[in-house]
Amino acid sequence: MKLLHTMLRVGDLERSLKFYTEVLGMRLLRRHDYPEGKFTLAFVGYQDEAEGAVIELTYNWGVDAYELGNAFGHIALAVPDAYRACDEIRARGGKVVREAGPMKHGTTVIAFVEDPDGYKIELIQHR
Repeated sequence: MKLLHTMLRVGDLERSLKFYTEVLGMRLLRRHDYPEGKFTLAFVGYQDEAEGAVIELTYNWGVDAYELGNAFGHIALAVPDAYRACDEIRARGGKVVREAGPMKHGTTVIAFVEDPDGYKIELIQHR
């Protein structure tokens, strides 16, 4: 078995694509409209889908917001320097919701940013 992708429902596909590509530096890997189903799928990631897991952004036409609920936690990204990543994300218009620093009860340096729909993305500094 292999992990393929994580799907997130988004309220504004163009806004979300801008965040994931311009703020987080991912690439748009593919995008397809499904007129009969009234939805669009866009896949973003740092590598091709054959090489690793990606994020599927699902836009259901005419739905501009979702309740996130309390079961989903976050997506995690490895970064070489969480402090610098926060500065760069903020400079590109991203929202940092937890500044870089050691995690509670540990030494791993983490930070959290939020996408336009409110999904949390954890930045984990790799040593």
